[in-house]
Amino acid sequence: MTTTIHSEPVDERGDLVHADDATAQLCLAFVRLEHDIVDRGLPLTALRRLRVHNASAEPADELVGILAERLGDATRDVRVEVVADERERPAGMLVRLEATVAAPAPTHHEGISMNPILTGLAALRELEVVLLPGDTGYDDACRPWNLAVSQRPAAVAVPRTVAEVVAAVTAAGADGLRIAPQSTGHAASAIAGDHLEEALLLRLHALTGVEVDPALRTARVAGGTLWQDVVAAAAPHGLTALHGSAGDVAVAGYLLGGGLSFYGRAHGLAASSVRAIELVTADGELIRASAEQHAALFWALRGGGGGFGVVVAVEIDLLPIADVVAGMLLWDLAAAPQVARAWAEWTSTVPESVTTSLRLMRFPPLPELPPFLSGRELVVIDGALLEDDERAAELLAPLRDLAPELDTFGRMPSSGLLAVHMDPPAPTPGVSDHAMLAGLPEAAIDALLAAAGPGVETPLMIAELRHLGGALARPHDGALARLDGAYALFAVSPAPTPELAELGEQVTAAVAGALQPWSTGGTFPNFAERPDASSAFSEAADRERLVRVRDLYDPRRVWIASHAVERD
Repeated sequence: MTTTIHSEPVDERGDLVHADDATAQLCLAFVRLEHDIVDRGLPLTALRRLRVHNASAEPADELVGILAERLGDATRDVRVEVVADERERPAGMLVRLEATVAAPAPTHHEGISMNPILTGLAALRELEVVLLPGDTGYDDACRPWNLAVSQRPAAVAVPRTVAEVVAAVTAAGADGLRIAPQSTGHAASAIAGDHLEEALLLRLHALTGVEVDPALRTARVAGGTLWQDVVAAAAPHGLTALHGSAGDVAVAGYLLGGGLSFYGRAHGLAASSVRAIELVTADGELIRASAEQHAALFWALRGGGGGFGVVVAVEIDLLPIADVVAGMLLWDLAAAPQVARAWAEWTSTVPESVTTSLRLMRFPPLPELPPFLSGRELVVIDGALLEDDERAAELLAPLRDLAPELDTFGRMPSSGLLAVHMDPPAPTPGVSDHAMLAGLPEAAIDALLAAAGPGVETPLMIAELRHLGGALARPHDGALARLDGAYALFAVSPAPTPELAELGEQVTAAVAGALQPWSTGGTFPNFAERPDASSAFSEAADRERLVRVRDLYDPRRVWIASHAVERD
């Protein structure tokens, strides 16, 4: 069994060193490679092939000679080759290394790893916060918010303090396990197939707390905290945050994926509000990433996902919004053709102060649902307007002229915005699909209606369009700099049984497929719950930059994240 290791001439922050000096860069990249091999518990003799990607004018023979001297007699049989580096790369980077290393293959028996490390777990067994299969509480601790996903890790830890997080990470490393951090598990399906049975699931839902500084208009939020707790803590000070539509989503995962708010068109992605992130690295070190410290990591964490460490706290800017005009308009689904076309035209004219969504919704006849939802098929427009009452009424008038059955738009405390979108109030099984749309012409609306509109027999629960643009389209300094698209499509289907989950996969994919002609080709991390979507999050240069940061902070690939950071 072999593995590939990439090494580049960068420092611990991911910044290029020795610009335009190919010899110095080659030596630094080789030193980093040596450390990476040792960190994986392998001898240098495990090196089998070394490829130099060369963008300099340095002769290949000279580069090979430098490496031969560094390799020495112990690795004289290593195959070394020099190839032209034709990829996009940072200015001044002339060489990089690609190594093939022999690694011991794990053994398996009847689908269960027989690696003695996994059968022992000596270090993890010493921790009170760790539960193993068969322990009381293991099943509950493993259960994600998305109940359609079954998680059966080698062990699960539920830390309540940062010190306990550090201890769990350190013990997992000693026991040879990878680690999957998870706060709520809304997007658990994205990591479900990533060998969790050989990993530590690190549940952070007990690591919570919010500290608000009203003078600075900031909040420090512990790693497992939910948005509803942040909003509740900020509200008495006349403040709120760039939270999402659901209060029971965890702050950290939402921000790592970018964060889309009903304040988004006015204030941008929620990741842009992050001032600092405290996280535990794969080595068990607690570090603080900000614009001044670990700047490359800070850039990566603002929208680049969770493949860099365990987030134990974030500091965010708050918004001086005490109340807001928000609510929803509701019609029977039969009105969807008229309403959808009117909304599409309306969104092309409204100012950035307005962020709304359009949803085609189907509800089962459940007694716990209010009568206006239970057993009904509906079309709903909801969102927020950062305007005074008179201007808000003017802007809403074209939609109100469509005679909605229910109209709840009005001024409310900003904390009330969490209830407007009617997200499920408790853990729910579901599957979804998603697409970013460049526009919403008449033909696109027709395609949406044909897939999910009135008269369509489908188990689909929701087909939703979020209006983007405005500040969401203007870049900030983060791995997910902006959202490339005018609208985001999100389709979800209930999945209480494996059979319905399989059917849900088909119908949600069909909705996304119907809108494919208008797709930008990109995806939004917070909405992309399928594990193969990460290559479409950002531009190739940004993905390569993310890989370099990942290689610095997680060279052994310890972390299992919803969307892996990988090269194209």
